[in-house]
Amino acid sequence: MKCLPTTKLAQAHGNVLHDWHAEIIAIRAFNRFLLEECRLLSTPPHPPSRFVRRRETHEQTQAAYQPFEIKDDVQIHMYCSEAPCGDASMELVMDAQEDAMPWTTPPPTITSADQSRPTISDQIEAEPALAALRGRSNFNYLGVVRLKPSRPDAPPTLSKSCTDKLAFTQCASLLSSLTSLLIAPKNAYLSSLILPRSQLVETACRRAFSRSGRMGDITKEMEERWRATGGGYEFKEFGLRATEKEFRYSRRSLLASEKAVASNISAVHTPYFQETLIGGVLQGRKQFDPRGASAICRRSLWKAMIEIAALASMPALVDVLNKGTYMDVKSRELLKSRRDVKDDVKKFALKGWVRNSEDDFRIEDKS
Repeated sequence: MKCLPTTKLAQAHGNVLHDWHAEIIAIRAFNRFLLEECRLLSTPPHPPSRFVRRRETHEQTQAAYQPFEIKDDVQIHMYCSEAPCGDASMELVMDAQEDAMPWTTPPPTITSADQSRPTISDQIEAEPALAALRGRSNFNYLGVVRLKPSRPDAPPTLSKSCTDKLAFTQCASLLSSLTSLLIAPKNAYLSSLILPRSQLVETACRRAFSRSGRMGDITKEMEERWRATGGGYEFKEFGLRATEKEFRYSRRSLLASEKAVASNISAVHTPYFQETLIGGVLQGRKQFDPRGASAICRRSLWKAMIEIAALASMPALVDVLNKGTYMDVKSRELLKSRRDVKDDVKKFALKGWVRNSEDDFRIEDKS
């Protein structure tokens, strides 16, 4: 109920969210919030922002070209009322089973050379790499990329689990590709992930997020190569913190007379806007109606980028943003350092990551 099926991606045209799990909604809303802070700084009388600053000309280089950055004294924290879906919650999934014996069905594998696991010797044939697993299937396999949704009777998607997407932000930052054209990534990393104590399984979270787990495949050499480009990327492992406070409407907080029921309704709130979404679009609109586009969908974020780049007197960036399709913009040379980081993470740490690229469109498209 919280993801767009793969078969529907081509109809989205940038107007429909692919994934509206709470963690992803929060990250997309955070990106839109930052863009609106940049708009504020670029509009007379140019009031200051508590969180974002405009960089001086001498601070900008060919690699670190972005005109804005998050201030050095700002920290970013995320609270989740439930363990993120995917690898960080697998032990909780197992404990919830009537029979916690691991399933023995062989997992799917991929054999493409670019995603094979490294081998000890060039003479040894590369073993097949574990492909992304769907939802909670094969829960005896841990430390792997998983796709949403978890229910086997739901239409399949290519949306990666919230655990995988949060792990990815430790390298590529919380910024989306387009937002990183305007805002430097160096301070855009989570400082901590906060979970209710009942949802924080330390072994699972260490495995999913830390250097002692699967992110240990991000080597110091990789980080040095990322830093050498001057793009501002590095591996920044966020802290894991527990709280005794529970969300009022969590399953654990409900009274005996109350019942938690799954819902496809999402609420989005920032200081600049608030929305209610159903099926990845504004409440009251049909799913593929362009008038239902959320402020945090791909098309809306792209439009905001063009407007703010013009306000910030960046004609070269406006030119880049106005040419080609959405995927063309993401393939620009300006984003090469980000793409290099993404490629390394997907190849070595988050093996089996499947690209979700069917939703391509032009900014001037009406549909």
